[in-house]
Formats: sequence, structure tokens, C-alpha cells
Amino acid sequence: MTDRGSRIGTFVVAFVIGLVYGALGTVGHRASLQIGEVSIPWGLVAALVGVAGLLLGIRLVAGGRGAAAAAGAGIVVATFVLTLPGPGGSVLIVGDLTGTVWSIAPALIAVLVVAWPKLPSPRPRDA
Repeated sequence: MTDRGSRIGTFVVAFVIGLVYGALGTVGHRASLQIGEVSIPWGLVAALVGVAGLLLGIRLVAGGRGAAAAAGAGIVVATFVLTLPGPGGSVLIVGDLTGTVWSIAPALIAVLVVAWPKLPSPRPRDA
């Protein structure tokens, strides 16, 4: 396979992984733990930490911004599509604080991970 073909394949796989994770995060972001009168949105926290970990991992493993951008685009597309009402009028992302954070934060995390500058690798010390 050519270098161009392998890069395109990497981008396609990263996009599909982003689509899958975006769909799973959309379904799971509503999970919460009720302690007394306080509701802890652990599903939202876990989904956002997962987005950051997924994008960072893809950027580090793939060795560039392109694959991380493709995965981020997949997450954003899945989130957008699942924001729309279904045939019966039901929605997966409700218009409350948790839903708003889930609608916006993955895109912000993706921009941050993709735009973060590449740090120079440490040079070995002379003996």
C-alpha cells in the first residue's frame, strides 16, 4: 500500500472510531449518581475523559494531527446526528446543562488536542 493510501486508511478508521465513540458517549452521557439531593453526572465526566483519551491516544499513535482531527470529526458528527429528534420525537441529548455540555465539549476537546503544538523530543545528553 502506498504512503498516501495508508494515510487515507488511517483517517477513515479514525473517523469511524470517532463515530462509534460519539454514539456511545451520547448514549452514556446521561448516567448520574444520586447522593441525597446532589446528582453527580458521572456519565458525562466519563464520556468527556474518554473523548480526551481517545483523541490524545490517536494523535500519539498515528503520529500527527490528521488522524486526531478525523476522529474528532467523527465524534462531532455522531453527536450532531444524535441530537436530532427521532421518528417518534424522542431525543438523546436533552436541552439541559448536561446535554449542552455534551453538545459543545467534545468539539472543544478535539480542537484543543489537534491544535496543541508538538513538543520537541528531549535530546540525549552527552556522556
